[in-house]
Amino acid sequence: MIRIQGLRKFFGRQPVLRGVDLDVATGEIMIVIGRSGGGKSVLLKHMLGLLRPDAGAVVVDGTDITKLRGAALEAVRRRYGVVFQGGALFDSMSVFDNVAFPLREKTALGAGDIAQRVEEKLAQVGLVDMGHKNPAEISGGMRKRVAIARALVTEPEIVFFDEPTTGLDPILVNTIHHLIQDLHRTFRFTAVMVSHEIPEIFEIADRVAMLHEGVIIETGDARGIQNSTNPIVQQFIHGAVEGAHHVA
Repeated sequence: MIRIQGLRKFFGRQPVLRGVDLDVATGEIMIVIGRSGGGKSVLLKHMLGLLRPDAGAVVVDGTDITKLRGAALEAVRRRYGVVFQGGALFDSMSVFDNVAFPLREKTALGAGDIAQRVEEKLAQVGLVDMGHKNPAEISGGMRKRVAIARALVTEPEIVFFDEPTTGLDPILVNTIHHLIQDLHRTFRFTAVMVSHEIPEIFEIADRVAMLHEGVIIETGDARGIQNSTNPIVQQFIHGAVEGAHHVA
């Protein structure tokens, strides 16, 4: 579904992505891990078409989106759903209106169809009868659920999750992860998640890729990554203060 080839990005003279290669298979949950400030969110923004690379390609279902502009790029984005870091809900809107927002902006659905779709998505994330509340009136975990409902309300083929459990306690982290897993089993979207939740992400990932110093240093299933012989991978997943820090 997504193929990233030789992706490079500089900010000024600072290299952030130094030749990223990554394939995301149709229907899988791919989780990108790595140290804070290591370029994970920058990589995600390239997949979303929000940033243009200095070199390389982001190929979505056969189309290199780095070459698209305007309506052509927007047509690809209509296949996307995004759960932003922190949720990024509109504080001035109710829960219902937050979830309805993409439908009102991007589709020609009537009010009745929008209402039905929104209520269905709220029910699927466990928020029945919560549409009238404002984000400030619900818990952090509920706000994450609203963000997920909003991302799924357009029934996207590809869903991007940027640190979807930031700020939650360990129990809520696992609750949101299992919700994502359950929704994925139901709707079979392709998922790309950026996360630092170790070891929790290993329970839901089909595959894991580690981004380090601007390159993907290892990709594999959860067990393969956990058993990696790469000292940088082992240092990261065990949170070791001392050990290998740099790509040879």
